[in-house]
Amino acid sequence: MTTLKEREIRANYDDSTIRVYQAYSPSIAEPALAAGRFVAPFKMDRMTWIKPSFCWMMYRCGYATKPGQERVLGIDITREGFDWALKHAVLSTYHEPTHGTHDEWKAMLNNAPVRIQWDPERDLNLNKIEGMRSIQIGITGEAVRLYVNEWIIDITDLTPLVEELNELRQSRDPIEGAPSETERPYPVSDFQVLDRLRFG
Repeated sequence: MTTLKEREIRANYDDSTIRVYQAYSPSIAEPALAAGRFVAPFKMDRMTWIKPSFCWMMYRCGYATKPGQERVLGIDITREGFDWALKHAVLSTYHEPTHGTHDEWKAMLNNAPVRIQWDPERDLNLNKIEGMRSIQIGITGEAVRLYVNEWIIDITDLTPLVEELNELRQSRDPIEGAPSETERPYPVSDFQVLDRLRFG
């Protein structure tokens, strides 16, 4: 059985909010920063992925160097909203003890506003960390509308910090001051939800 350590949610959070990360082009990031929420040209009808792990965001966007991901945003959302997402999520990969038949899982996945996948966690040099997985949360439909209109408390442009950290990484100097230094296990009180999402 998969241990909780391998697939636990690690994040920066306080009593009311949790930080997730996304990377976008300036055309999407700048209006979002100005408005304090996502606005056009952000598309509400597309699935969007939020990531509590800073290191995995760095891996995904290449420290803000990949086309269309030049601006890294730290988005503080309500813990109530984050917990709603977990409660309404389905794993993006089939797991027979959790889902029953493949057709049943496919039907759940097609109807779910949130999907979860676990990818190998990374360190600040983008190397895989053996035995650790990082949660990725894909939201669509109702979940995107709630995310944009109700869950978001604040959006911060982390691009200057990301560029500074990348310079340290490339020069092989010690990388200090990364948000990952203060990430800690996120408490999921509903053990049925946690058990349902630990695979995949």
